[in-house]
Amino acid sequence: MTSRTRPSTQDSVLLGALTSPHGVKGGLKVYSYTNPIEGIFGYPEWLVVTQGQTRTMRVLQGRPQGKGLVVFLEGVDSRDDAEALAGAEIRLPTEQLAPLNANELYWYQLEGLRVVTVDGQTLGRIDHLFETGANDVMVVKGSDDSIDRRERLLPYISNVVTDVDLDRGELTVDWDPEF
Repeated sequence: MTSRTRPSTQDSVLLGALTSPHGVKGGLKVYSYTNPIEGIFGYPEWLVVTQGQTRTMRVLQGRPQGKGLVVFLEGVDSRDDAEALAGAEIRLPTEQLAPLNANELYWYQLEGLRVVTVDGQTLGRIDHLFETGANDVMVVKGSDDSIDRRERLLPYISNVVTDVDLDRGELTVDWDPEF
């Protein structure tokens, strides 16, 4: 139903993070939010955000390494260069995301939506989503306008989600608030 990404701003989406140096030639370990995780290498340029600064960096090489990923970026030629980027966010301008088929959404488009039941009760707002293997799950946190402050885990499946209205910022669910 959705493509896997993480929280976004209006102009970019979070794809992952540069976690730590790998080796002595400027390699960096990558944590990817894409599905599959190697999908992050499908974007030849990344917006790398570190210490409040954003710069565009070209991917020279990316590869699986054990259970993770390693990347080599243009201009990162030593372990010291790589250490300076450890912890940086990897972002992509939203206009560079792959087009979706009809009725498909990226996760970042759902995050922040108000969740209401078919009876009009507000359950809260979507904080984030995660994948379980069987289906995607929405983490709905209670908000100021919700019926309570409970956190709920709701499946993102067609017999629960009855409507998504991005213009209204609302997702409607067929869900018992007591569950």
